[in-house]
Amino acid sequence: MTTLLNEIRQLADVTSRLTVLESFAAIILSFILTTIIAYLYKKTHTGARYSQSFVQTIIIMGVTVSVIMIVIGNNVAVAFGLVGAFSIIRFRSAMSDPKDIAFIFFGMAAGISCGLGFYILAIIFTVSLSIIILFLYFIDFGKSGSSKKRLTITVPENLHDENTFDKILDQYLKSYDLRSIETTNLGTMIQLVYIVQNKENVKDKELMDELRKVNGNLKVSVNYLSTEVY
Repeated sequence: MTTLLNEIRQLADVTSRLTVLESFAAIILSFILTTIIAYLYKKTHTGARYSQSFVQTIIIMGVTVSVIMIVIGNNVAVAFGLVGAFSIIRFRSAMSDPKDIAFIFFGMAAGISCGLGFYILAIIFTVSLSIIILFLYFIDFGKSGSSKKRLTITVPENLHDENTFDKILDQYLKSYDLRSIETTNLGTMIQLVYIVQNKENVKDKELMDELRKVNGNLKVSVNYLSTEVY
């Protein structure tokens, strides 16, 4: 009887050591893979806002998810307990770029694969999707032929008329949409903000020069944005 208990104890010790080693391997691998993912995000980021904390969050989320999957294992009760615990968390930061959400899921998927012990699958998945992302980035897939820009025109308050520039805009622009009107310089000036799209072979300077002839040579600016403008 004593011999049997000793063998069971030894088997439990071996199982515990194997579990610790597997957990350690999952954490290290998830850290390496999510670091690659975060670096890929940094190199391919084209949005208007870049956040160092978001890059670090990709890594932290991936490693955390891998540990969660290790803890859950096949225990349904633990899984429901964790769902209840994490349901109290509220994320107040809004994603400015939809691609940011994709990278969060990318890191989480790699972490889940590592936590479940699918190490080869995690590596293949990370490498394959990274190649796809790089391919889409280098060919600039999905870019519109003519990007939209924000045009801001300043006019004196006494000369303000929303239709003053329509003739020039029709001549140089494929499309334009007046988005906002606001006062500036203590109410002595009016700023008109348009979302515009140039016609082919039309340079911004040509448009700006024509607008300055009408607005009394006051400020005219064109903002180039790589993300959607509102």
